[in-house]
This record gives sequence, structure tokens and C-alpha cells, in this order.
Amino acid sequence: MATDPQLATSHAAAGIDGPRITAIETAIPEHIMPGLMLLRIHTDAGDTVIGHGETYYAPHAVAAMIHDWMARRLIDGDAMAVESHWRFLYERTTSFGTRGAELRAISAIDLALWDVLGQVTGQPIWRLLGGPVRDGITLYNSCGGPSYGGSRQDGAVNHGRPGHGDIGRPGPLEDNYNSNFNPGDLAEELIAEGYTAMKLWTLDRAAHARGGLHISWADLKDALKPFHEIRKRVGDRIELCLDGHALFHLPAALRIAEAMRDIQPLWLEDVLRMDSIDTLADFRDKAGVPIAASEMLLSRTDYVQLLERRAADYVMIDPTWVGGISETHRVAHLAQAYNLPVLMHDCTGPLTTLAGIQVAGAVTNVAFQETVRAHIRTLYDRLIDTNLVVDAGRAMLPTRPGIGARWLDELFDPSLPHHRMTRR
Repeated sequence: MATDPQLATSHAAAGIDGPRITAIETAIPEHIMPGLMLLRIHTDAGDTVIGHGETYYAPHAVAAMIHDWMARRLIDGDAMAVESHWRFLYERTTSFGTRGAELRAISAIDLALWDVLGQVTGQPIWRLLGGPVRDGITLYNSCGGPSYGGSRQDGAVNHGRPGHGDIGRPGPLEDNYNSNFNPGDLAEELIAEGYTAMKLWTLDRAAHARGGLHISWADLKDALKPFHEIRKRVGDRIELCLDGHALFHLPAALRIAEAMRDIQPLWLEDVLRMDSIDTLADFRDKAGVPIAASEMLLSRTDYVQLLERRAADYVMIDPTWVGGISETHRVAHLAQAYNLPVLMHDCTGPLTTLAGIQVAGAVTNVAFQETVRAHIRTLYDRLIDTNLVVDAGRAMLPTRPGIGARWLDELFDPSLPHHRMTRR
């Protein structure tokens, strides 16, 4: 590799080097999704072989991490040496924390390198991972609206607080608003489109009012009205999931679980903060409903603890926070060893969704891919050249070589703010 002259020479002599990385380029589309960081990895194979990646949250910090030092490893390196780059970057970040911006940067880079590998070999990533194990993956709709994580309709940047999107307003595809105020109509609409599961987060307002330390029966009854209305309207024709956004402490979480038993949810997700796997295991033992955890866990070390403590019924992974496609694939197989199903998280950008679908195409225990239909229909066409196709609540495996889409070139205009490029 570029960081080891002897290894680079021996690889070149053996003819096993791939195209070389010539530039690293990042952009932040504040006018579309201000929390999203876009990445392109350029190679000496020309414009036909450019890797595309992304991650979400603190995009300026992630971009700085990539350009400040990770680019030194990547520039002139073999663009197809996915695992070698992953291991090097991960091991070096352990010197100063690994988590946060560091792991999100590795995630974005990993997606882009897998994209390069797919383009060079002419294969979609799911095939390179050993698939197919299915022809498509079942989706569930996470009930966020167009402005959930995106800029407001009036064009203003909607930074908000991480993990807390805009509740939205009345109107088409305003699923966050309608899940709170018109839940029965929303459930009917999703069923008509072929969705078999939907996720709501109607407890957030109660948590903000009391800091998650306690939730009164009155507040809980009010917050769960949408779930009961959906059950009354459509019965069990659609599965219901609750996202607690990690806002509650254990006593409140147990009260929530008790109240949810009559609703028979598919799962409760992140009702507790992920600070203590032991507390989560205690919660799962007492909850009486299935528990999903968690996109907030980072890398195999966290998931090993989750699995060994039997702290969840579903293992949820976010490909662009956990360490990219490489680490998502590894964690999914870990969960398989414990006979647990995997959920792919995405409430952010289109390549996170595509990364989850690619892994789902090669790992048999992936049960659902999360999507936000409002993002697919109102934001993704402004970001990528090939949008996701959803048919009867499923996404078919992409057949295009690589990750399945490319960023629109205009998002990387050097005259735009927040564009950066590191070259040879």
C-alpha cells in the first residue's frame, strides 16, 4: 500500500494492485439535508470509476477528519483494498477515541471503496459479499416528513437537534405530523402502498417535558393514542414499532413497555439510552415485548456485548455510523450466530439505505430495511442519479455495479460552500 513502499512494490510486481486513489472530495448539501456529508473518491481509472459514500451528523467535523489525516493514507493507495484501508484507519483512530466523527468518516470511506470495487469488477456489492440470498428486502416506513432531517420547505436550513426532527405540518407525505394527528388515515395509506410495518415516535414530547426520568400515566395514555387508533382502524394488517429515541430512564421505560403490551408491537426501539448494556438486558427481561437495539451502537465491540448479554430481540445497524458496509456485514453475521434477526437503520441519506440493501442481499437474517418514504419522494432525486424503487413495500436488489447510485455532479461544484478536495 501507499504507506508501505515494500508492500506496494511487491503488490505491483504481482499485478494485484487496483486503480490508485487520486483525490478525496467532500460536500455538504445544506439546502437539501444539512446533516449529510457526501464523499467521492476519485481514481486514476478516470471519471468512469469514482466511489460514492456518505454519513450523517456533524458533517463538517467528519469532512475535517477525512481531509486532515485520513486522506494521507488513501491518496495513491489501491482503491480496491477495502479491508486494508478499513483496518488501518480503525486502528489509528483507537489512539484518540474511534467513535463519533472518526467512525462516521471510516463508514463513508468504506462505502465509497466498496463502490469502486463494484464498478471495477462490474458487480453490485451484494454479489461481492456472497449474495444473492433474496431478490429484495421488506421495507418499513419510518414516519418522518420531508423536513425530518431536511431543510425546510421555505429553503431555510433546519439544523435542529441531532435525533429530533421537525414534527412537520399538514399535507401529503407529512408522515411525522400524520402519525401524531391522523394515524388511522396514515396507516390505511401505507397499507394501500404495500407496507407491512410502520414506526412512530409519539413519546418524544412527553420525554422532553420531564427529561425522561418519569412519564405519567396521563402523558403515556395521550402519547399512545395513535397506536390504539391504528389498531382500531386497521387491526393487525400492519405491524407497529415504537422508537423512543433513547430518551427515557429505566422506570419510565418499563412503564412504557407495560402500556405497549396490549398494542402487540413488532418491537420497541431505543427506549433506553445505550449507556449500559446491563440495564438494557434488565429492561428486555422485564419488558414483555420484543426489544430492538441499536443504531447507537458502534462497531463489533458494542454488538458483542449486546449479544452476549442477550439484551435485544432484534439487532439494528446503521451502515454509515457503525463502520460502513464492511462492519455492517460482520455485525450481521455475528447476530446470525445468536439466531437473531437484523434491522437496517436509515432515517438519513440515500446511500445509507442502499448500503443496507446491499448487505441484505447477502445476509439471510436481515429482516427489514428502514426507509422514510417522504425522503425517497422529495429529497433523494435532488441528491442521486438513480432513485430507490419501492414496489409493494419492498426494494429489489440493485443490479448496477457498485452501490447502486451516484451523487449528482452539481452537488460538488467547487464554488459552493462546504466543498473540499484533497488531491495527490
